[in-house]
Amino acid sequence: MQSLIDAFREAGQGQVFAFLDRLGPTEQARLFAEAAEVDLAELAVLKRSLLGGTPVAAPADLEPAPYVPLPENGGDPERWRQAREVGEAALRAGRVAAFTVAGGQGTRLGFEGPKGTFPVTPVRQRPLFAVFADKLLAAERRYGRRVPWFILTSHQNHAATEAFFAQHRWFGLQADQVHFLRQGRMPAVDASGRILLETPGSLALSPDGHGGSLRALERAGAFDRMAALGADIISYFQVDNPLVRVIDPAFIGWHLLSGSEMSSKMVPKAFPEEKVGHFCRQRGRTCVIEYSDLALDRQRETDPATGRLRFLAGSIAIHLFSREFARRVARGEGGASLPFHRADKKIPTIDREGRPVQPLRPNGIKFELFVFDALPFAANPLVLETDRAGDFAPVKNAEGVDSPATCREAQLRLFAGWLRAVGATLPVDPSGLPLFPIEVSPLFGDDLVSLGESWARLDPKPAAVTPGFCLGHDS
Repeated sequence: MQSLIDAFREAGQGQVFAFLDRLGPTEQARLFAEAAEVDLAELAVLKRSLLGGTPVAAPADLEPAPYVPLPENGGDPERWRQAREVGEAALRAGRVAAFTVAGGQGTRLGFEGPKGTFPVTPVRQRPLFAVFADKLLAAERRYGRRVPWFILTSHQNHAATEAFFAQHRWFGLQADQVHFLRQGRMPAVDASGRILLETPGSLALSPDGHGGSLRALERAGAFDRMAALGADIISYFQVDNPLVRVIDPAFIGWHLLSGSEMSSKMVPKAFPEEKVGHFCRQRGRTCVIEYSDLALDRQRETDPATGRLRFLAGSIAIHLFSREFARRVARGEGGASLPFHRADKKIPTIDREGRPVQPLRPNGIKFELFVFDALPFAANPLVLETDRAGDFAPVKNAEGVDSPATCREAQLRLFAGWLRAVGATLPVDPSGLPLFPIEVSPLFGDDLVSLGESWARLDPKPAAVTPGFCLGHDS
């Protein structure tokens, strides 16, 4: 361990071990293990590049990124039909793996436990993980091939997540179909770049951002595992969105037809200040600019010809990656290396005497990677419009926007719309919200096409949809 201490001292980070003599053997072991996670050379580069100076504003030469519109918004219906066929062929060939970023806790929801264990469906209160598992089971039944599922956890929730799946017998999936991997961490630093301690025996560590998910796949050997299974397309999504089309054949088909190494879904922004990233073009490259980095006057710009927002395409954290492209980015090969971003935060730490400090204002800096920063490095990147009502209803906040209440209503409207479209009798209010709770499992249908096929096979069909109506739950 002396070599580790010497390396930190040589890097100007000797304060990490300032309280070593006070610690017992268990605390010392933890501190050494956490210190071993730190890449001192990488941290030195970040200190030079991100500390001090003036924050970099969004470039002035940004243009809205082009995107493929839905058929109802001017897209080519025949091309969309062809894309779905190509995607379905890829699924029948076993070329797709699912990848869920699930490192968060349900703290903002007032919920104890990993966010993926949060109950979210309107009637049966199925947890988020169960919803995604049902969608993977539905795809397996439809296309005759298992879809391997990779789940990114955090140090905070890894054990609880694994235990939750075991408790629920992997929600009908095979145990060897589900692969857990742990997200990397980065140390928080003060304004001079010195690593902060959370306690005398632990570093102030935090997850390295959703962009760190690619590095985690590489460290865990997941790319090799995907290759052995024949999966060369990664379907990436975040754990807080139960409406996400986990396996979307049309999206997969567009990705393949375009020869894209990375494809992303967009929704038209609901209003100028909506807190989503913006798909943009800069010097011929597609990129995402965070809402906080694009000036409000630019967010509010409109297109004179249409009256719509000029920067209309909002990023909703749904992507497809070519496996080998994701591997190159994870390794930083060929210059395709994700940049770190700084975030000034209030970080619990200790003073020189080892006493706890709870700061009232930002006192330190965290470093994060963003997965969408891979877009500029991708060949033929594709941005595809999706229907917000059928693909995006995240659960982030206890109340208000993106809350369990808004997510529940989005699910109910979606289920009611599907059922009414296939001829079911169901009373709804003027907004399309059913007058009582209902639920449709992905095992019965996860879009209007698959639901229509399942509905046609029902014999007899229900005379009317009644309160608490559920379709398709058999796992």
